[in-house]
Amino acid sequence: MYRVVGLAIRRAGVDLRNEKEVEKICKNLNISFINRGEEIRVYLENEDITEAIREPAMDLMTSSASAVSAVRKIMIELQRKIGSQGELVAEGRDMGTVVFPKAQHKFYLDALLEARVDRRFHERQKKGITISREKVKEDLIKRDYQDMNRSISPLRPAEDAEIVDTTGLDPQQVVENIINRIRAHKG
Repeated sequence: MYRVVGLAIRRAGVDLRNEKEVEKICKNLNISFINRGEEIRVYLENEDITEAIREPAMDLMTSSASAVSAVRKIMIELQRKIGSQGELVAEGRDMGTVVFPKAQHKFYLDALLEARVDRRFHERQKKGITISREKVKEDLIKRDYQDMNRSISPLRPAEDAEIVDTTGLDPQQVVENIINRIRAHKG
């Protein structure tokens, strides 16, 4: 959702320091998610922006936009509204600490920097995006620093979250790991 906000702000050509304009954009967003089999597509108005929000330029824009208090306030309200409609799996850098602090299950996914760089680099290559591995690493370090050090909802694991080291795991193994932990709690 923050990527959608970042894209909308970038497209509008609004300076992030102009909180009134940024807030106006956030309040007028029409975001929707459509399930297409194994994939969830993201829409802004009637435009599928799933690929656009994953472009490299959006990584730092998203981080910067998410540090604006008006953006966080509006997005948290919207996320909680969505969450109130039934069970869901939510992912994000403050889901367990701010948005859903009373969630039944919380997991903080982590991985060594080099593994994260490799994943993002291969993801970019697969999409035909030309970027150096060094640039990917630089961007990840910068984004992590921004997110961990912002004054509003900094990136950190919730006190009651289970840490899952995903360094050597593929996505399916991560899901299985989490499901096994949930089952162990019920057992």
